[in-house]
Amino acid sequence: MCLERTVTYAAVLALFLTLPLGWLLIHVPRDLWSCWLMRRCVSVDRRAYIVVLAHIALALAYTTPWDNYLLAKGVWFYDPQRVSNIVLGYVPLEEYSFFVLQSLLTGLWTLMVRRHLKVAEKPDMTASHLRLWSSLGVFVLWAAAVAVWISGWKPGTYLALILGWGLIPVLIQIAFGADILWTQRRLLAVAIFVPTVYLWLMDWFAISHGVWQLDPLQTTGLALGGLPLEEMLFFLLTNWIIGCGVVLMLSETSYTRAQALRQYGQMRWWQFRSSS
Repeated sequence: MCLERTVTYAAVLALFLTLPLGWLLIHVPRDLWSCWLMRRCVSVDRRAYIVVLAHIALALAYTTPWDNYLLAKGVWFYDPQRVSNIVLGYVPLEEYSFFVLQSLLTGLWTLMVRRHLKVAEKPDMTASHLRLWSSLGVFVLWAAAVAVWISGWKPGTYLALILGWGLIPVLIQIAFGADILWTQRRLLAVAIFVPTVYLWLMDWFAISHGVWQLDPLQTTGLALGGLPLEEMLFFLLTNWIIGCGVVLMLSETSYTRAQALRQYGQMRWWQFRSSS
């Protein structure tokens, strides 16, 4: 009981994220530290680190309004005694910090795994079909989640909000590069699964010690070992977005495809301008 009263949100972040993030920050960008600190002339993969930073910025921009909505509706709530007095909107500073730290953790982990498990990307004549059908599947799941939310079925509220929010970037990723992601499936399995399980453990610890809680009326009540299904899905989905996003943004096939799409868009724009 004494431990439960002393565990704060900041303490949870420090306990679970300090060591793995510290190790990753030292180990993964060794080329960067060699160039900056030791003045060694080494090749630095700046693009990879820029991609991770971009995901941090995107996480803050995309998650902030959604998380504020969840707190405003009481889908989840926190003990005011366990957080700082700095609250922006409905969200405490520690929660914003977690957006950054999770993106950094999974992003750096993905970079490390990519160095060991990346495979050559081979052209696939069925790539367009894979992107089409997988996109259709994700869209149907997203539409079902939206339908549940609109229906007002209260126990499905949090689940529907997670899927309705999280599947939008997944749909974009799948529509653009499902074939690329499939090629790198071994890489992605490790990049996504390891931080997801670790963050499940952190979430279970925080919930069991009362740092944050879910509204039982707005959740399904399904849980594994005391960890709600919705929370498990949240971390799986967010780590998918980060891991797949990093892989896609560093893929040469993605770069070529994006260039072709940009040129096609410019051509269509000029055709439209010429005809009007």
